[in-house]
Amino acid sequence: MSDIASFRQAVETFISARGWTPTRFGRTVAGDPLFVFDLREGREPRSDTRTRILKAMQDFGDGETQTPLRVGVAGLGNVGATLVRILQKDAADLTRKLGRQLVVTAVAARSRSRDRGIDISGLDWFDDPVALAKSDGIDLFVELIGGEDGPAFAAVKAALEIGRPVVTANKALLAKHGVTLARLAEESGAQLGFEAAVAGGIPVIKTLREGLGSARIAKVFGIMNGTCNYILTRMGNEDISFADCLKDAQALGYAEADPTFDVEGFDTAHKLSILATLCFGYEIAPNEIRVEGISRITQHDIKVAAELGYKIKLLGIAQRTDQGIEQRVHPTFVPKGSAIAGVDGVMNAVALETDHVHELLLAGPGAGGPPTASSVLSDILDIARGTRVPPLGVPSHELLPYKQAPNRAHDGGYYIRLNAKDVPGALAAISTRMGERGISIDSVIQRSDLGAKAVAPDGSPTRTVVMITQQTLESSVRESLAQIAADGFIVGEPQLIRIETL
Repeated sequence: MSDIASFRQAVETFISARGWTPTRFGRTVAGDPLFVFDLREGREPRSDTRTRILKAMQDFGDGETQTPLRVGVAGLGNVGATLVRILQKDAADLTRKLGRQLVVTAVAARSRSRDRGIDISGLDWFDDPVALAKSDGIDLFVELIGGEDGPAFAAVKAALEIGRPVVTANKALLAKHGVTLARLAEESGAQLGFEAAVAGGIPVIKTLREGLGSARIAKVFGIMNGTCNYILTRMGNEDISFADCLKDAQALGYAEADPTFDVEGFDTAHKLSILATLCFGYEIAPNEIRVEGISRITQHDIKVAAELGYKIKLLGIAQRTDQGIEQRVHPTFVPKGSAIAGVDGVMNAVALETDHVHELLLAGPGAGGPPTASSVLSDILDIARGTRVPPLGVPSHELLPYKQAPNRAHDGGYYIRLNAKDVPGALAAISTRMGERGISIDSVIQRSDLGAKAVAPDGSPTRTVVMITQQTLESSVRESLAQIAADGFIVGEPQLIRIETL
């Protein structure tokens, strides 16, 4: 680290450790209220000026015990209550590691009387999280309310506008307002941490922002929703239906009463959009992602996948192409021998393909109180130490306008399951339509155990047919299926699942 970089780090650590504003440092230590602002914008003070200020910082520190870092927590659900419990229970260990106390001094939540298993009797209570975010009684604001707008956005915005550091676990908020909030943080000099927003306890955000150096990332993909992974794992291991697995997930607290956000892939899409921005330097674009969930996956699909040497996983995939950024969320056939296939249950995993370290896989618990609270705490510790990085990896004004790769450009093999009329010439007509678009069929499976026979509207019996294609374009497959449906040879909507060679 250069002398000037080391000096900047020392100044930021001094400010953060004491909960000072940049202006206070400038007036009290540097003799110039704009000193820190100029320093952050690239000013390089002369050597004698740096020496003088470092000496003043040392003298000031010798005569003062660092004040505690006062933390305000908005939202006392599972994660919020766990965070408060950790900060209270492990206070002595954290102080020893940090050299400064971390103290929860205030909280905000909907119900004051609810028993959360923590002692909040000595804490300041706020009914309004925005009032907590602005309170003079805290030095750092933690948002664990949830929701892309409403009080979560208002409170985080209020804190950043006055230069107060913020830690959040809210992926929906960041997917919608991440660029705006990053810009606010940069303008006010506040830090914005969100390690817990993607993949729970896995340190993927820190890895992308700080750990990879100059490595150029070509692709990021992974399992980012524990609910979906739990359901697909149990379907594969226990021969039970999607509906039954979902009921069990709800009973265990892995799925919400309304599971749509999880099982239809939207939660994964929010997380993927954040990762794509950190990986590729484009603005966050959650609405530019093709999203498919797992609610149409059946035991027929699970069974065929297993027989062919695959597992089905819901993956979020983003990659850099010559035509822009491709982002997609969908069920995927992954080889049983791949690392990602071994990530089961409520576990998450994120894989990065880079030019320096090739493929890097980060795996761990993706949800729940302790793992998520642990990631929130890691952000708090970084801020207390004075670690400062642009929230989205690069300054927000350097983010490129999002450029989407052409829709349906995925190039690979496909699993197709459809109900075909059991009449002469039907299968030949389907194969012909595929051939017209250059699609080669690797195998065709017709078995009675792949689906109960049904009757078409015209009275024709039907048969479940599974086809595995060789490598082809998704657009070609979808065009063929649309033409086959128009020909009247199939009943219902075909099942189409991509096959990834990871």
